[in-house]
Amino acid sequence: MKLVDLVNLRDKFYFIMKMIATNEAKTHLSSLLQSVSRGETVVISRGRKPLAKLVPYAPPATRPKVGEMMDQPFPVADEALRPMSQEELRIWGLS
Repeated sequence: MKLVDLVNLRDKFYFIMKMIATNEAKTHLSSLLQSVSRGETVVISRGRKPLAKLVPYAPPATRPKVGEMMDQPFPVADEALRPMSQEELRIWGLS
């Protein structure tokens, strides 16, 4: 198993990433999943070419239920809801 070194670029430290060959990944899948569950990233490669990345699971963002509001309502001017005049309907090609 190859471990990519901790990178220090102008005092900004980046995470350590494991890079592992496909045959080793098959053999050590359980331990790789434990590493990923601790927040590590594992790159699976064929030779020196990366093929896949194992990352911790992030649940999808929650969606509102049907009828549930996402944001607070905002005021709409009465003018925006008035019926269109005959002239406006003609301009829009609706009469």
